[in-house]
Amino acid sequence: MRMRKKKRGHERLEALSALVITNPEIFKENGKFPFYEDLPLRLEIGCGKGDFICQLSQRDTEYNYLAMERVEDVCVAATEKYARGRGLGDLDYYGGWRTPDGEVYKGVMWDIPMEMRGNVRFMPLDANKLEEYFAPETFETIYANFSDPWTKNGYSSRRLTHPDFLNRYLKLLKPGGYFRFKTDNDELFEFSVESVEASEFELLYVTRDLHNSDRAQSNIVTEYEANFSSKGVPIKFLEARKK
Repeated sequence: MRMRKKKRGHERLEALSALVITNPEIFKENGKFPFYEDLPLRLEIGCGKGDFICQLSQRDTEYNYLAMERVEDVCVAATEKYARGRGLGDLDYYGGWRTPDGEVYKGVMWDIPMEMRGNVRFMPLDANKLEEYFAPETFETIYANFSDPWTKNGYSSRRLTHPDFLNRYLKLLKPGGYFRFKTDNDELFEFSVESVEASEFELLYVTRDLHNSDRAQSNIVTEYEANFSSKGVPIKFLEARKK
């Protein structure tokens, strides 16, 4: 995702770093995740500005969530959006993060009480290293929404629905776990359907017009998604299950 570079982006992420995970290797070392409640875990790969994960985590509160985004400035936007939604304050006019009680953290971490942090943690990391970060059978569901279609010749291996990625998801999902994928790109979607059908996943659901399907009511519409849909671009969706 391309966006204007955030002013003091790293400093802003540092202030809310209690909501951010930069050393996921600890998960394999102790098997613990930094959440207030021990709940089933879901993963979004490429969370963008956080629209989807913020809405989903508020709706489905019986899960914990990890939101991965490799572009740090985009991860900053997602983390700040989530913090605002949790009532944790906002950006200060003069820089830094202002808490609800008026204290400002600028370039230093606010040690947010665990019970206030909610059920989402953000990860400014690359999905290519998933297996280095997580143990097998960690997740109940993996989401990939509106990822880069990588349409140039020779780049298909970078697609998040390439067989190599699907095999990683199979290892990381619990038995019976789900993979859910949305895109506006026709070429990527057809590639994705074929890849899932050829994999060890069980393809459960496919629609090439999500907003006019029987899944429309439960679908979470992000700002990005609404923009493309308003231009007449159908949103494509598939759901698969680990056998």
